[in-house]
Amino acid sequence: MKVTLINTSDAGGGAPVASMRLLKALASENIEVNFLAGQKKTSETRVQSVENNWLSRLKARFNFLYERLPFIFFQEKDKSVRFAFSTASAGTSISNQPLVKDADILHLHWTNSGFLSIKDLKELIQLGKPIVWTLHDMWTFTGGCHYAGTCDHFTGQCGDCYFLRNPNQDDISHTGWLRKQNLYAKAQNISFVTCSNWLASVASQSSLLKKFPIQAIPNPIDIEVYSPQDKMAARAKWKISPNSKVILFGAANIGDRRKGITYLVQALKHLKQDYEQPVPVEVLIFGKNKHFDVSQLPFPVHALNTIRSQQDLTELYSLADVFVMPSIEDNLPNTVMESMACGTPVVAFNIGGLPEMIEHQQNGYLAEFKSATDLAKGIHEMLFTDHAMEIATQARNKVLQNFTHQNIARKYIKVYQSLLSK
Repeated sequence: MKVTLINTSDAGGGAPVASMRLLKALASENIEVNFLAGQKKTSETRVQSVENNWLSRLKARFNFLYERLPFIFFQEKDKSVRFAFSTASAGTSISNQPLVKDADILHLHWTNSGFLSIKDLKELIQLGKPIVWTLHDMWTFTGGCHYAGTCDHFTGQCGDCYFLRNPNQDDISHTGWLRKQNLYAKAQNISFVTCSNWLASVASQSSLLKKFPIQAIPNPIDIEVYSPQDKMAARAKWKISPNSKVILFGAANIGDRRKGITYLVQALKHLKQDYEQPVPVEVLIFGKNKHFDVSQLPFPVHALNTIRSQQDLTELYSLADVFVMPSIEDNLPNTVMESMACGTPVVAFNIGGLPEMIEHQQNGYLAEFKSATDLAKGIHEMLFTDHAMEIATQARNKVLQNFTHQNIARKYIKVYQSLLSK
């Protein structure tokens, strides 16, 4: 069985991380698996890039701008939605790539940002090969948005999209929906997988995917890499006080509107004003940060940029007392799973796929949606609980029981085998 995973990149966000982890998980189960990326950023030998010379790199850059600039200049409502909507109007044909032609299974992941257009995706479907498509967000069944928020237009034909400057019945979300309807019209041997039961439920309600098989398989994680580290040694390395309580927050881009950093600011202000802190509290933040002013936070802050080393990440998770994920829209965030694997409880809003990882007051805290006061309560509870060791153990055990390489790889292998047997 030859499997080719297909993703825009092999590093730089949640979907690349998840698909690279799946690559290693499948390889550990002796599956002949490779990874075809638009852009290769790692040294992994099983990853091949479509952008393999200056001309292909120039074309990829053109595709990205050709898709993005018209949206920015003529369509976007404001800057907050700049990367929340993808038209997939430009891309590169990969149907003749050796990794595509030789594969028994094509396994699509996240293909936006100018990598594959809807036309390119249709070419792959027309090859007639079995396809597994893992959904990392809602884009596959909407007119273009990656997360629909409170909008349910994807249950119909999209249109009147609130991401757009001039929404109407025939706007680009409606034309995007029509293009996807055409994309799926003759698709047969295809199976959709979501990373959470929440997204599976939402996808099954969509007009585009409700006729297809959809199942939930979570992302895998390497439990040997992401494991509890020596807390005091990690704090010494990162120059964090051994006597403080440490709150950790991180994301690929902490300014992403979905990641809810404004709720973190409010929650920490409530924590400062409404609760006693018997010991000093410090905040540690990692991720790309272009605009957020960390001085807004009412506690001492250690601000780090993007962390690419897995060892560094495990140390940061391990030195913290709690990881806070105030996302207002999310699927199954890798950071939550990583933190729990390192034995650090997570406080998050009760949304998306988060309840599938966090068990309220058992291995973390699920706060009322968009309630900064409840988020603060959860942070305080996790920081100063008398059951810290038990909660840490349960957080780690949740990962061991549900998200290991072996567990997830074998679930995907069953999907592959079912498609090949048709």
